[in-house]
Parts: sequence; C-alpha cells; structure tokens
Amino acid sequence: MAITASSWVFLPFVLPLCFYVAFTDLSRMKITNPTVVALALVFVLVGPFVMPDLETYLWRLAQLAILLVAGVLLNAIGAMGAGDAKFIAAAAPFVDAGDFRLIIALLAGSVLAAFVTHRLVRASPLRQLAPHWASWDQDKKFPMGLALGMTLSLYLILGTVYGA
Repeated sequence: MAITASSWVFLPFVLPLCFYVAFTDLSRMKITNPTVVALALVFVLVGPFVMPDLETYLWRLAQLAILLVAGVLLNAIGAMGAGDAKFIAAAAPFVDAGDFRLIIALLAGSVLAAFVTHRLVRASPLRQLAPHWASWDQDKKFPMGLALGMTLSLYLILGTVYGA
C-alpha cells in the first residue's frame, strides 16, 4: 500500500461522515452537500499535518478538482448521481495515487456487497426495521453512498493497519 499508516488521523473524522452518507443515501436517496463539504474540509484542515510534504498535499487537492470535473460530466450524461460525484471528489484526496488498483478493487467489492445486502434485506422481513426508506422502492437506482462510504472507510482502515 502506498498510503501511509498515518491515515489513522483521518479515521475519527471520516468514519462518522461515511456512516452518515450511507444512512442518508439509504433512507432518502441523497448524499447531502454539507456532508460532502465536511469531508473535503477534513482533508483541507487535517491533511497538512498528515501529508509528508506540501507537494503531496497539493496533488491530493488536485485529485479532488479533477474528479469533481469528471463527476459533473458523468452526472450530466446521466451516468451517476450528483451526490455520488461530489462524494467521490471529496474522498479523492484521502487516496494515494499509488493505490489506484487497490481502491478500484475495494470499490468493486463494496459495490457487490452493498448491492447484494441491500437487495436481500429489501426482500426480507428486515425491511420492516426501516419501512419508510426511499431506497427500498427504487427499481433501477441504487444508493451508491453505501458502497462509496464503505470503500473510503475500508481504505483508511487498511492504510492504518498495513500502510507504508
């Protein structure tokens, strides 16, 4: 892993935001702007103390800008939701570019696990624990915030345990 073990510093701030993103996307099919802004602010405020140098910090911020533009374009053609695009952009600075293949693998596994779990719970009596969640009634849409939050959380936890 290219991420440093100092990623643990982000965990107390990022994990609650990831859980909240999963919850709001499941319950309302929305990833809220204040949550995405808070995630970006965590990196902006904590990042300078964790990144090894200013150049690395600035490149990580550039990742945010690049993925925000890509996400806006993907949203414009209907390939992804606006909240998903903004969350991906806000999460981008936390990911070391050297871990691109790892983050793609984590995302793939998280999407699969989230999709299967969501569909199984939706079809079971467990659905009655939260009967009014908007995600239960979506046929073609899926609450990607569940998978995206899981991906970022797992990545930072793995970085904390196995990071360089």
